[in-house]
Parts: sequence; C-alpha cells; structure tokens
Amino acid sequence: MHRAELADLTAFIAVADNLNFRAAAARLGVTPSALSHTMRQMEERLGVRLLNRTTRSVSLTDAGLRLLGRLRPAIDQISEALEDLKLERQRPFGTLRICASHPMAAMSVMAPVWERYLSMYPDVYLDISVQEGPIDIVAKGFDAGIGPQDMAALDMIAVRVMEPMRVAVVGAPKYFARRAPPQTPDDLARHSCIQFRIPSDGSVLEWPFEHEGKSQHIKVAGHLTVNDPALALRAAIDGVGIAITLEAMAAPFLRSGQMVRVLEDWSPAFEGFFLYYPGHRQIPAALRALIDMIRTTGGSAPASPLINPFVYG
Repeated sequence: MHRAELADLTAFIAVADNLNFRAAAARLGVTPSALSHTMRQMEERLGVRLLNRTTRSVSLTDAGLRLLGRLRPAIDQISEALEDLKLERQRPFGTLRICASHPMAAMSVMAPVWERYLSMYPDVYLDISVQEGPIDIVAKGFDAGIGPQDMAALDMIAVRVMEPMRVAVVGAPKYFARRAPPQTPDDLARHSCIQFRIPSDGSVLEWPFEHEGKSQHIKVAGHLTVNDPALALRAAIDGVGIAITLEAMAAPFLRSGQMVRVLEDWSPAFEGFFLYYPGHRQIPAALRALIDMIRTTGGSAPASPLINPFVYG
C-alpha cells in the first residue's frame, strides 16, 4: 500500500466517524475543502462512490459502509497497538542489558539495588555482563554501561550513580596478630600483599596512596596474585595477606570484624562509577527507573582531586 492510499483511508475513517467534513478536517488538521478534494480523488481512483453529500449532511453509501466495516477492525488494532506503545514507554519492561567495565562496578552499583528493582518491576529482566577495557556498548547490543566516566564515548550521556569513595587497604585480624599493622605505605615492604593483576593489560597494580596532598604508587610483593577483586578479598579474609579494595567492597567485612582497615589516612579518593547510555536514543523506561533508583543514594564529590586507583602509568 502506498503512503497516499493510507492517508486517504485515514481521511475516510475521519469522515465516517464524524459525518461532517468540518469536524473531520479539524481532527486531521486540514481544511474542509482539502478533505473534500481528497475524498473525491479517492472515489475516482476506486471507481465507486463512498459518500452521499448534500449541503447539510454527509452519509455513507452501501459501498462506504462495507469499506468501513472492513477497515474498522484493522484501525482499532492499530490504535490499540499505538496505545500499548505509549504505555510501554512509561512502564518498565523487557530485558535491560548492562555492561560493567569491572567487577567492582557491577558489585558496588548494581548489587545494592537489584533485589528491590526486580521486585518493583517484575516485567524487567536484567542481563549484566562484566567486560574489561573499552567496549562499544551500542555495537555489542547493550542498553547502558557502568564504569569510570572516561569509559563513556563522547556521544554518550554519563550519569553519576555512585558516591565518590576512597581506597581501602585491609587484612584479617589473624594476619595482624602475626605481623604488626603497617603505619605508612613503606611498611608494606615487610608484609605479604595480595597483588592484583589488571585483566585488561596483564600488568600488576601499583597501590595508590595520598597523604597531605602528595600522591604515590607503591609496588607491593606477596605470595599470591589474582585478577579478581572478590578473590583478593577472600584471600585477605583467610589471612593470606593484605589486600587493596574499595570502601564499598570492604564495608560488610569491616562491620562483621572479619577484616581490619589500615593506612586509612593514606587512602586516596576514587571518583566512583557512572552509568552511561547513547544520547541519541529514547531512553527505555526500564533504564530510567534503574537510574532513578540507583541515584537515591547519590552524593557530592570530595574537595580533593579524584583518581581511578585501578589505572596507572
């Protein structure tokens, strides 16, 4: 069907519904004379008269009634489909695919809200992937990404979804029962540190510190190297050595007494994570609802410069 034919059918439906050219024209946003001309052209093209016209009234011919009877169910289905689309724009539903740049991004941003979010929006399905390093989230079919702000492409909208926080250096009480807790970063040379290998390039993280406005990175040593933050925390809990993590990751274990924090006065600030999504697209209702829920715990940036403790060089 050509676009012009669809427009003619739409005009015919408007006239049939109103049986008045002026009212139908107002509904379509055209002039009565233009609508009358459209109807005449349609009748000429079909070779059949659809409307009875007088100076005072409009009625449907038998052919017009038959055409309306065939069109009405289709028009009603189209109208219902369009209304459903409008509702779906407002109602969160469907699968929401999120790409986190690091396990910490997924755990610190998504884990605190996913149970409440999925309970509130039972028609939404979360699909969360962790992929290290830069990734084109649009090409890979993701709705949004979570990571440091510099991970977002220039045409992305980046929204802060986590308060800035500090790095935390932690160890188990039983480990510190064997060795005195470090008082300065230099003391780490006498400790067994759980080293972290950066998955994106295979390098070993130099631990970042900041004190009285001065920043430094320390090469640490130990008998265990991992490339997963959760493994580092587990090893620290088991007394293998000292680990570096983020406050959000360490908080539950510090509260339970399973770990002790050291070098707190030397902990630098970390900018936190951002959720970013394509700026040229309509944002899905499910994503908007997720952003709103995550941001209920938002915060302000600290006065000191922010760094990413897991990037150096």
